[in-house]
Formats: sequence, structure tokens, C-alpha cells
Amino acid sequence: MFKFLFLLPFALLPLAGCDQINQKLGLEDPAKKEATQEAEGKAVGSACRQSGRAIEDCYSIYSWLPKAAVFAGWREMDAYMRDNKIETVEPQLPPPEPPGAKKKKKAAEAADEDKSGKAKAGAGEKAAEAAPEKAADKGSKH
Repeated sequence: MFKFLFLLPFALLPLAGCDQINQKLGLEDPAKKEATQEAEGKAVGSACRQSGRAIEDCYSIYSWLPKAAVFAGWREMDAYMRDNKIETVEPQLPPPEPPGAKKKKKAAEAADEDKSGKAKAGAGEKAAEAAPEKAADKGSKH
């Protein structure tokens, strides 16, 4: 039994270099992750510039990307578009919501429902109070 436990790390050693397994286990290479984020930031920055979106909007929408990379991509695309006299392409779709925006909307909707539920309950109580008076008025007229 102990021999098996001793040999297990050596048996798994060839799998240590496999990127897919490392990603599934959450063991990403920091340099590779940083390079990927840098490339994604540049791509997003250039796309934002091409669509005519302000750099501040890109920062807020894509807050998980490094600002320096987004700005570098935005600046490179700006120079490219000026040199080649390329017009901006107006986006046809609204920008994607930043992460966490859906949670904030749900919380706001829940708060609105609570307020409207209390208002409706208050109106129902008033109607219930008025109902006996109306019933009494109908009984006395006939």
C-alpha cells in the first residue's frame, strides 16, 4: 500500500505539464495568464476605438482587463484609423453589461417589488375597511 502511495506522484508527473489539466485544477501559469489578458485587453481596446466608444466606457465595461492593455489597443487603433482615414463603425447592439450588473438589477427589482407589495397591501387594507361601511349603507337604504 505504501509503495503505491509513494509511486503515485511519479505516475502523475507526466500529466503536470498538460495545460488542460492544470486549468481544470486551477493551476494556471501566471505568465501565460498575464500574456492572455494583455492580448485580450489590446483586442478590446482596438474594438472599442473602432466602434467609437470612449476609453472610459471600455474601462467600465471590461473592468477585469488591465487598463494599460485596453489603452494600448485603443491608441494603436486610433493611430491606424487616422493614418488610413477609416471612419468609426457604429455598434448595432448595446454594449454588454459589466459583471455584477445583473445582480444589482435583481436586487433593485426585488426592492421595487417589496415597495409595491407594501403599497398594494396598504390599498387592500383600506378597501377592506371601506367594504363594511358600504355594506352597512346598502342595508340601511333598502
